[in-house]
Amino acid sequence: MTRSAGDELAEFDPELERTLRALRALKIRERASNLTESSSSDLTSPSPMAESSKTMKELAAPDAGYQYSCIAYPELAGDFELRSGLIHLLPKFQGLSGEDPNRHLHEFHIVCSTMKPQGISEEDIKLRAFPFSLTGVAKDWLYYLPTGHVSSWIEMKKAFLEKFFPASRTAIIRKNICGIQQVVGESLYDYWERFKKLCSSCPQHQISEQLLVQYFYEGLLPMDRSMIDAAAGGALVNKTPEQARELISNMAENSQQFGSRALTTRGVNEVQLFQMNKKRLRAPCWN
Repeated sequence: MTRSAGDELAEFDPELERTLRALRALKIRERASNLTESSSSDLTSPSPMAESSKTMKELAAPDAGYQYSCIAYPELAGDFELRSGLIHLLPKFQGLSGEDPNRHLHEFHIVCSTMKPQGISEEDIKLRAFPFSLTGVAKDWLYYLPTGHVSSWIEMKKAFLEKFFPASRTAIIRKNICGIQQVVGESLYDYWERFKKLCSSCPQHQISEQLLVQYFYEGLLPMDRSMIDAAAGGALVNKTPEQARELISNMAENSQQFGSRALTTRGVNEVQLFQMNKKRLRAPCWN
């Protein structure tokens, strides 16, 4: 085919030539990158042919790259090491039905708060030390959690309470608080201590201070209730919940101190009366 006489050649444009060369080089790099990724994926993931050639023993062998820890520990800003002295001081929780999970968390917090290494938060210390405070059934529960299930202290605490302090247990304690009553022969101090222990065993009871004082007051025996009303100036309801709680606490402590002294004096008088009666029985009777 010959060029006609009317056709003219276009002038050479260097800028256009550089653009075309750059586009060709970009396409070549993209093809090379795709080939590299496909080859690496073939190396990392076993091919169906490789899997089919494995024996049953090889297929049943455990995965060496499996991550066993249920805790995904966050990166620390500095170096930190759990010392054996701290581990020995930690309280132990076995997961038995009679144990108090909230008390365990309280004691665990007291021990961990004594350690404050520079650059390490208290939450990171608790997250790393908590597994060492569990034994028995509680440790089995922790190890059976899915891999990476916990990544912060808040998540660990939530999972622990959901397992060993379910909502049903909270409902039972709330019911016991609402229906608490002073037993005949139980001192005001013992009744007050039993009430405080019951409330502290369930910090999430969500009962207001006014209702707590009311439930305690309604469960009092008539004699102690009259004494508290007299000390309150006629009626306890005229006090604020904080004032009423402080009044009850002071009266309970006073009853413990003076009650023990009265009991001791009574015991001495009873011994003296017994000795006098004994002497009278031994004395001769004159007609």
